[in-house]
Amino acid sequence: MGGTRRAPVPTNRRSGRGRQAPSPGRPRRDRPLMARRKIDGVLLLDKPAGMTSNQALQKSRWLFNAEKAGHTGTLDPFATGLLPLCLGEATKFSQFLLNADKTYWAEIELGVRTSTGDPEGTILETRPVTVGRADIERVLPLFIGDLLQIPPMHSALKRDGRPLYEYARKGIELDRAARPVVVHSLDLLSLDANRLIVRVHCGKGLYVRTLAEDIGAALACGAHLKALRREQSGAFDIADAVSLDALAALAPEDRDRWLKPADCLVESLPRLDLDIEAAWQMSHGQAIWHTGLTVGERLRVYDPTGRFLGVAEVDQEGKAAPRRLLAN
Repeated sequence: MGGTRRAPVPTNRRSGRGRQAPSPGRPRRDRPLMARRKIDGVLLLDKPAGMTSNQALQKSRWLFNAEKAGHTGTLDPFATGLLPLCLGEATKFSQFLLNADKTYWAEIELGVRTSTGDPEGTILETRPVTVGRADIERVLPLFIGDLLQIPPMHSALKRDGRPLYEYARKGIELDRAARPVVVHSLDLLSLDANRLIVRVHCGKGLYVRTLAEDIGAALACGAHLKALRREQSGAFDIADAVSLDALAALAPEDRDRWLKPADCLVESLPRLDLDIEAAWQMSHGQAIWHTGLTVGERLRVYDPTGRFLGVAEVDQEGKAAPRRLLAN
């Protein structure tokens, strides 16, 4: 019988089913993916609201096509501001910023308590607000200095291997031990009805939303953290940060100028310059003798050309022993 013969359909050997042709506009799976770049540096990102820190990290990594990336501490999704990100070898030194002081601009809504202490929770209670500026000025000094703070249930702190927020989402309230924190300064910027704006300069581990709740309790009206913006982290300032939109608008070759060298993360450490022989020993994992060392001291180490080698720590023998080194 006559008629047009149908072309054979390629068959999947495992299932026996015909393979689908790639739809128009979709890349073929057998095409090689673009290789990730081995790029090193620190990006000061101005994180937008509504995005997790990990989402901001992955977007930044994609924009730089970086092989490796990590952050130096997270911001809540509703928070904005300075989020230092590490690419490549800089990730080896990210922990040095985790313990750094931070500065925040915080908006506190008085008279409203929420289940999470921030705008992402449900409203638990509303109260009339009758406090004035004198009341605020009386209360704020109570929260300056060395404090004990009970961490919130809606946090990433872990209990039995699970983050506290998992328990909180199931309605489970666990006892939490108070933890020592420090507030270096707490400045009143403005008060407009129930909208209180403060600037907080603090050490590691402080939960600003818990601080907002505690301020509300001290004022006997309740409160929650309405908005938060990180302005400083260690020596880094929001004025030097760039937004994701601004990065995306740049040509790929122009984005690298926003990267700082890896040693900017350890600028607070004393500098140790080595001669050629000592630099070779250090870069090959050997501890070296050097004058003027103090046991337990951590140092940022450089070779004779000024190239950053990594971080060393003075051991019990008085030698500078390598702790974190850049790959050769």
